[in-house]
Amino acid sequence: MGSANFILVINLFVAGLLAAAFMTIAVYDAGRISARWLAFGYALGMAYFAIEFSIPAFDNARPVVVAAFAAFLGATVAFNGGLAHKYRVSPPWLPMLFFLVFATLAVYFVQDLPRQSFVRMAAYQLPYATMQFTGLAIVLSSRQRRERLDHMLMAVLAASTLQFASKPFIAHALGGWGANPQSYAQTSYALVSQSVGTVFGLALALVTLAILVRDVLAEATSKSETDTLSRLLNRGGFERHAEIALRDAMRRAVPAALVIADLDYFKRINDTYGHASGDRVIETFAGFLREAAADHHVAGRIGGEEFAIFLPGTNLAAARLFAEGTRTAFGATPIDCLPADHRCSASFGVAELGPGESFSNLLRRADKALYQAKGSGRDCVRISVEPAAAQPAPSTKGGVGVSGRG
Repeated sequence: MGSANFILVINLFVAGLLAAAFMTIAVYDAGRISARWLAFGYALGMAYFAIEFSIPAFDNARPVVVAAFAAFLGATVAFNGGLAHKYRVSPPWLPMLFFLVFATLAVYFVQDLPRQSFVRMAAYQLPYATMQFTGLAIVLSSRQRRERLDHMLMAVLAASTLQFASKPFIAHALGGWGANPQSYAQTSYALVSQSVGTVFGLALALVTLAILVRDVLAEATSKSETDTLSRLLNRGGFERHAEIALRDAMRRAVPAALVIADLDYFKRINDTYGHASGDRVIETFAGFLREAAADHHVAGRIGGEEFAIFLPGTNLAAARLFAEGTRTAFGATPIDCLPADHRCSASFGVAELGPGESFSNLLRRADKALYQAKGSGRDCVRISVEPAAAQPAPSTKGGVGVSGRG
């Protein structure tokens, strides 16, 4: 077995493993259509390597060569479909399928050209480059926020596009790709082409697989940190994200504030109108927070009827206005499941982050301001006037997240 054939066998098994890996993700998360298309793409890759390996066994290799070309180009089409679903871009199925048919027919007819014809080589390789460039365009057209792995994927797609486009020149420099299809695997070009293709194919697969695993883990983390009823962060998720935002605000030397809110007489609502009505009140108030919060704000339900929102880039005066606006809007809104003339209210405590202040201390001061609002008749906003620099060490007594204040 020649070196090129040995690489073909390795590629066959690697493609199978990658197809199984993507299918495992698809089975784990049935809604992840992208993983199914990627698995299908690598399954077609297996077919391509198997056909390539079998070419020497045929006297008339023309149909087999065209079938191998179509299988590999089909694999890139499926791969691009998976990318489109992952990046929430409408898959360009019709143009890609039309290109697949057109390129396959072109490869069939260029078989009549001399074996070492540059046009014949280009007709075989440039469609692959076109499909890799299409994948790059799909990622670039996505409106999703791109992270390091996404930029890495774009870099690999761009490099892969160039390597396919350069293969006709490489073949020419290395003396061609064999006197006939049966002798292709014995040429120096075949060894170089298969080796380079293996590197880029594996790089694309591993980066894409890492991106899918990253997304699966991120979604699992998000679900574990989300309160089902309010669709805000739960207490653990809120504290984790708020502490990250606090450190970022300190690093950028921008103001930040914390608002804590507690629904007034919530127990009375549950006792009088039932827990379904109480749930509706929570959903309504959480909706106000979601609508009022910007993307960089951190909002959470940190207790039964207690909520908090961390506001990076916001000083005490602006945070108080935020709380007053939310209080007024919520108090004027009729709520389903409650009598038409019944209005709910909430009390708010506001504190601004002090120099070098810990998150737990900021929570304590905002919570203290909330208690003052409760003690002042409820349905009002109170701010923490206690200087942050004068804070004692955070106490475990009292604190945030205590339900049932009423």
